[in-house]
Amino acid sequence: MDVYIQRSTVCQRGLFTPCLVTLQTWQQLLHDGHSWARISQRVVFRNSLWCTKRRCCISKRRSEVPRATCDAPLDRLHPGSLSALPGMASSPPNVLTPLARALSHHQLDTAESNEVVSPRNAQVHPCRRRQLTSCGSFDGTELASSPSVVEARVLVLNTGGTIGMTLTDNVLSPKANAFVQILRKLPILHDEMYAQQTCMYDYYGSERTLVLPLSKTKKRIIYTIIEYSPLLDSANMTPDDWGRIGKDIEKNYESYDGFVILHGTDTMAYTASALSFMCEHLGKPVVLTGSQVPIYEMRNDGRDNLLGALLIAGQFVIPEVCLYFYNKLYRGNRVTKVDAGSFNAFTSPNLAPLATAEVDIAINWDTVWRANTTVKFQVSTELNRNVGLLRLFPGITAATVRAFLQPPMEGVVLETYGSGNGPDNRSDLLEELKKATDSGVIIINCTQCLRGTVSTSYATGKVLMDAGLITGGDMTPEAALSKLSYVLAKEDLNLDAKKKMMGQNLRGEMTADLAGAKFSLSDSRFIQVVAKSLSISCKEELEAIRDALTPSLACAATKIGDIEALETLKEMGSNLCLGDYDGRTPLHIAACEGNLKAVQYLLTIGATVYAKDRYGDTPLCNAVHFRHKDVVKLLRKTGAHFSRDELEEAGSELCSLVVSGDLEGLEIWSLAGADLNKPGYDGQTAVELANAAGKPEVATFIHNLLNKKVMTAFSGLNDYDEYDEDEENGGGIEFAASPAEREPQPLCPVAK
Repeated sequence: MDVYIQRSTVCQRGLFTPCLVTLQTWQQLLHDGHSWARISQRVVFRNSLWCTKRRCCISKRRSEVPRATCDAPLDRLHPGSLSALPGMASSPPNVLTPLARALSHHQLDTAESNEVVSPRNAQVHPCRRRQLTSCGSFDGTELASSPSVVEARVLVLNTGGTIGMTLTDNVLSPKANAFVQILRKLPILHDEMYAQQTCMYDYYGSERTLVLPLSKTKKRIIYTIIEYSPLLDSANMTPDDWGRIGKDIEKNYESYDGFVILHGTDTMAYTASALSFMCEHLGKPVVLTGSQVPIYEMRNDGRDNLLGALLIAGQFVIPEVCLYFYNKLYRGNRVTKVDAGSFNAFTSPNLAPLATAEVDIAINWDTVWRANTTVKFQVSTELNRNVGLLRLFPGITAATVRAFLQPPMEGVVLETYGSGNGPDNRSDLLEELKKATDSGVIIINCTQCLRGTVSTSYATGKVLMDAGLITGGDMTPEAALSKLSYVLAKEDLNLDAKKKMMGQNLRGEMTADLAGAKFSLSDSRFIQVVAKSLSISCKEELEAIRDALTPSLACAATKIGDIEALETLKEMGSNLCLGDYDGRTPLHIAACEGNLKAVQYLLTIGATVYAKDRYGDTPLCNAVHFRHKDVVKLLRKTGAHFSRDELEEAGSELCSLVVSGDLEGLEIWSLAGADLNKPGYDGQTAVELANAAGKPEVATFIHNLLNKKVMTAFSGLNDYDEYDEDEENGGGIEFAASPAEREPQPLCPVAK
């Protein structure tokens, strides 16, 4: 009788996933690079599968074979008993082959693994690529086992720029097909040992995928590089290229945790501003970076800039388009280039950096902009090009202004003096501006000064407002021009609505007028009591108390559904998106408890659905685990999705649900975006297993779910309509098919 080995891995969520393989294939699996650690191996017969979650046999494969199991882990069996297993009888009782030693120990020694493992050029099943941690190391290397290490995926779009240029004929120009090879040679930007040990290249199917060394926060950042063809000097960048970048982000949005865009510095501020408006309801970090000196040079700023951008995009959920340069992270629509020859080339004149990378990376969470919406991410590539910048100067003629404002001009950013002033003794000039605004041209008043804002304190500023100009506040010219192009492209809005939109703070591009709404921490009675007991009075220490107490207080309030307490914490200036000591945010707690009102409130104040706790779980994972269907619907509507690894593991989880006849579990996994046709470890899909196990009602239920998915996809429903209950068909759920996991799909040619 054939004997099987049952392997049960402990995944990052602490759940057990069963796998059935033959002894004949076990050695092949080890040969393919699978030296699992901390696994539970059990002997079972062909007709049954031991489930470590339910501690019972859960499937029957061959009815003619008696149902039986042996619940003794192999590592507890006497070494001599292993000789009874097929393929091991030739070994003396106390002399084990490398395969037998592998089966009888929790960990595979280095010497033993070398005899059976060939990590490169192996075909690796995605679910079986082991993840490494700093726990249980030997010889300075890392072993797979602990859930303390979380992998994050980042997509790098290499559009060109100085960072990848080489010196040819005494001039710098982009060089294709060389950037990845250079990065592979830099240990600070690629850990080749980790890539080899985990068969990373086979798993991701691309030599363009690299991995950073383990970070201080115990994260592994795996990044894939798409190289545009042709590579562009940023001086050649156009709105068409902005649209291409935006669409690449949208195409791969669910496959990655963050995005890095390599870009030339000359027009980087324009691209960052444009993308900030084009990316609507953004929930993940998009970081632009580049360098002043090519990364190929011995002394350059490219290595630090790229490393910092990758660490921020992979470790922190900052839902903004940002720009990282010279150890600082800026809001993308707040920056301008101020130095052509210094590594410190950019500044954000009217807003402090979102983060600084010094000894530690310090995030200014109070400054981070959040969408405050439950609408899914999308990219708007429609931009109006009939816009321009006009700078006032002493003696400018009315004819010059008149010529500039002629059709097809639809929007102008007028750079004025000081705090938004212009000559009030030039009636000819003011008349041309008034004629233009009356004819429908939108003119934005921005200051020529690097810092400061536009106001109407002076008579010379008020006359411009009387001429129909819209105050631009403290927007940079780059942001004002991009915003104007974005708003004018909204064909569903009339002129008045567009003017109103230009005066609103859409993406944090201007400082909102919060007069009369300022709050002091000293106004909080709770903080006063805590501060008094600790003899604290200064602002910095009060803020430290708030930041330390807020996550735990917010999670506790969410646990009992006290939304009023959450509102009070919010009024105190607390950030309700921060996690506690386990990285669990209030949204995690609300998803676990199934408190739909709390989930709705947290989403409307900017809580992110992409936050991960120390085990790598998102709020969606928690909602699925605790079977809260309404919460899953809302999170999915907001853009929540499973990671690539979670989608790959879904096949085995679905098979387990089939065997136990758990229809509710199947439905909620489908609702969360799992592919019902995903095979488990043994290659069977959920439907195939249901038929083999004699569960026709389960197979029918799965077919109904699949049919509803196809109907929804062809009916043209969007993600806002996809979660309607269908009582006439057994209470099934209509949902659109989630995008299949895929390698990055650029919309432009990719260099091979």
